[in-house]
Amino acid sequence: MGCRCYTTTATLPPQPPPSTLLTKLHLHRRSLLFLSTATTSLSLPSLSTASPQQKQPDTTITDRIFMDFSICPSYFQNRTLGSDLALCPDAEPVGRIVLGLYGNLVPITVSNFKSMCTGGSGYYKGTLIQKIFPGQFFMAGRQGRRDKGEVKPPVGLVRNTESIDPKAFQLGHSKGGVLSLCLSENDDDDDIKLDPNYHNVEFMITTGPGPCPDLDGRNIVFGSVLEGMDVVASISSIPTYKPGERIRQYNDLAEFFGDGRAKNARAIWDRPQKTLYISNCGELKVTKPTLTPSLP
Repeated sequence: MGCRCYTTTATLPPQPPPSTLLTKLHLHRRSLLFLSTATTSLSLPSLSTASPQQKQPDTTITDRIFMDFSICPSYFQNRTLGSDLALCPDAEPVGRIVLGLYGNLVPITVSNFKSMCTGGSGYYKGTLIQKIFPGQFFMAGRQGRRDKGEVKPPVGLVRNTESIDPKAFQLGHSKGGVLSLCLSENDDDDDIKLDPNYHNVEFMITTGPGPCPDLDGRNIVFGSVLEGMDVVASISSIPTYKPGERIRQYNDLAEFFGDGRAKNARAIWDRPQKTLYISNCGELKVTKPTLTPSLP
């Protein structure tokens, strides 16, 4: 018998071209890489730690002080006013400045300043504005003899430990009308500073229009002008004594050789050519005790 042989041919599914296989393989690997990366990033904790928000200084206005400024034309010609320059018979008013104080931020500095303005008849009353730097600031409250228009602070002032506290130097002299306690710019005589009962009560007010960054971090800002920036501008415009270049050179040379008279000579530099003084000062009592904080 004959044998019938059948040939069976297996039919395979059609194969995609090589380029298609490579593309699928490439996409598959990219997907795996993406998934592994995403899983890792989700499972691992974040290494970056958000820094806590820095607390803003409390510049709430807790107290208000007024200061009246005047010019005494006859002061240098006639020294018969005794120890109270406020008795000037022909005073020319310059105007009033109202100051807001930051009692929450630097309570000791504010308390001492208030005592100087309100204690007795006002210890700043009848004292001179010592120096004016136009476009920067003016200074008042230099200690010394009352008959020279200088300040004699009371004995009972609190010792100001804020002068060594870094938190007291948070605010800057960013504009005109900033009130600060003179530390770096203080020009009290050395023999006064060596007194065990010495209290620094010299202050300055920036006149603007720009900031005074050189004063930042070295003087304690404790208030700002609320009213009377026009008076501040008037004070800034008063002519001051400016030595010539030759006098400055002689002074530098004398200081180099240790001549103590050089410092005494510099004491009159930048002084106003008019007798500008604080004719009155005190505290303003208002219904609303505090104002919304506003940085200077």
